[in-house]
Amino acid sequence: MKILIRNLHRETTEEELKAAFEAHGKVQSCDVVKEKTNGLSKGFGFVEMPKPGEAKVAVKSLNDSMLGANKIRVKYAENKTEPQTKPKAD
Repeated sequence: MKILIRNLHRETTEEELKAAFEAHGKVQSCDVVKEKTNGLSKGFGFVEMPKPGEAKVAVKSLNDSMLGANKIRVKYAENKTEPQTKPKAD
């Protein structure tokens, strides 16, 4: 399951984020999203956990918890779909 983590401190590393989630189960991947121009964190990231039960516990346990200097917000990531166009009004 893909999990979205928001409000990360700009200096939070992928290793720190991964360690927080590994306390609740196996982490398949971990990414802190960074600016392309300067490589600094954008303040959010994604973690993927293969077992839904472990992901559920991680989301519930880590949402509104402190990671570094910030209180993080954790929720399930939404699957990206093709943008839907609105039908034109006649």
